[in-house]
Amino acid sequence: MGGRETLLEKRRDDYGTLRITENRDGYRYLYFGELTEQSCVLTADPAWLAYDYTRAMLLGNFWVAPQAEMMLLGLGGGALANSLVAHFDPRRVGVVELRAEVLALARHWLGLSDDPRLQVRIGCAERYINTAAASSDLLFVDLYMEGGLSRLQLQADFFRKCQQALRPGGVLVINQWQMGDTGLPYAAAMLADLFGDQFLQVQVEEGNILLFVPAQGEPPLVLDRPAMHAWAAGLQERLGYSLQPYINNLHRARDALATHQAD
Repeated sequence: MGGRETLLEKRRDDYGTLRITENRDGYRYLYFGELTEQSCVLTADPAWLAYDYTRAMLLGNFWVAPQAEMMLLGLGGGALANSLVAHFDPRRVGVVELRAEVLALARHWLGLSDDPRLQVRIGCAERYINTAAASSDLLFVDLYMEGGLSRLQLQADFFRKCQQALRPGGVLVINQWQMGDTGLPYAAAMLADLFGDQFLQVQVEEGNILLFVPAQGEPPLVLDRPAMHAWAAGLQERLGYSLQPYINNLHRARDALATHQAD
């Protein structure tokens, strides 16, 4: 989604510089610092997801019922929150965002939805998750700073509390970076120790690896590709893109780890 970008606004807060740019194709970008492209929004449809990794995160909806209580740790530009509100019939989409200026920019420039079901609070994800036991059906963890992964995304206790924040039948969706070209997330060994063989993962073109983890004490997530393909086909026209490629590449996380250890 190239083309020269025009700077629309630049702000600073306690965590660094934030920039909003726009290209001639109608895409707007949120940057952390000068180089870290954090979010992309299509101005004509702010609920349309531009990145593969955010599209893949939508797979978490397959395992939860309509009218789910959803929570996002990290707002970014707000496209994922917009998509959840517009297309998946949630009871509520809560968001915890560390930076008030990110929220302000998302509202002013990036078309953040004003649907009353979308409720954003400014605060620390770690502090929130410490008091959030059994509160969500679908919990998305997408915590990044200008330099990359938030420290929380490398801490076992944080992910343990995220899993405990799920209601029975709930699903935790984690956006991790790939460790080199291994096909494994940065925290692969830790995640395997925490979640055993219960969880699924999918790698996308940008290099991100998305993890899908069931609630504590629940059986492993069922990988039923025919059912998932039928579900995705019903969404395709509304979303404007297909989720089928991510379903095709979805697999047990233990399989990727075993392959890497064998090599």
